[in-house]
Amino acid sequence: MVQTTARRVRHTHRPTESERRNAAAALQRALDRRDNGGSTGH
Repeated sequence: MVQTTARRVRHTHRPTESERRNAAAALQRALDRRDNGGSTGH
């Protein structure tokens, strides 16, 4: 069980820089909407 878990982690998809940027931006937008009611310039 532990070995299969480690193997699975080793072969997971590595997001590219643009994918990480897009994910971070989407997360930040969601957090802004939740925390500030969407009052961050939109």
